[in-house]
Amino acid sequence: MSRSARTPPVTATPSAAAVAVAVAAANLAAPAAALAKPEQAKFIDNYLSYLLSRAGHEVYRAFHTTVHAAGLSSLEWRVLATLSDGDGLTVGDLALVVLAEQSTLTKLLQRMEKAGWLRRGSDASDARRTLVFETPQGRSVVAELLQKAKAHEMQLLASFSSTEVAALKKILKALIEPTRVKL
Repeated sequence: MSRSARTPPVTATPSAAAVAVAVAAANLAAPAAALAKPEQAKFIDNYLSYLLSRAGHEVYRAFHTTVHAAGLSSLEWRVLATLSDGDGLTVGDLALVVLAEQSTLTKLLQRMEKAGWLRRGSDASDARRTLVFETPQGRSVVAELLQKAKAHEMQLLASFSSTEVAALKKILKALIEPTRVKL
């Protein structure tokens, strides 16, 4: 029997199964190849802490001019935005939420209280604790900025699907959760 009779002829067209395997392999290899090039990628390009910090910086940088134009510092904005829901917080809890040292925040809160934006009051559940509350004047200072912040967020996230936005926020909240102050 001749050799050609024993082996099937080789065709130039791959089978559907071979195409599917090749496509699947390419799809799996593409992301792996991007991550498997450590000699080309810098450490910080894939380092979560850096990426989170950089993203936070870029997001806020664009909004900072709006905050500054309203006559507020970044920390004043974070304090007023945090207290805008009406619930009072201790200085320590507020410091954790607004990402400030308690001593720095205490001095700022004194100035904001003199400006009429904040007031201190007793905790109804524990008279030994003092809480910081936003005054109606403080709410009016921050009200327009809150709306602008929401619009800014919508603009930033416009190119993402609602599913992607929900996933992003879920992941960020999960990363924050272990240290989050319950508001």
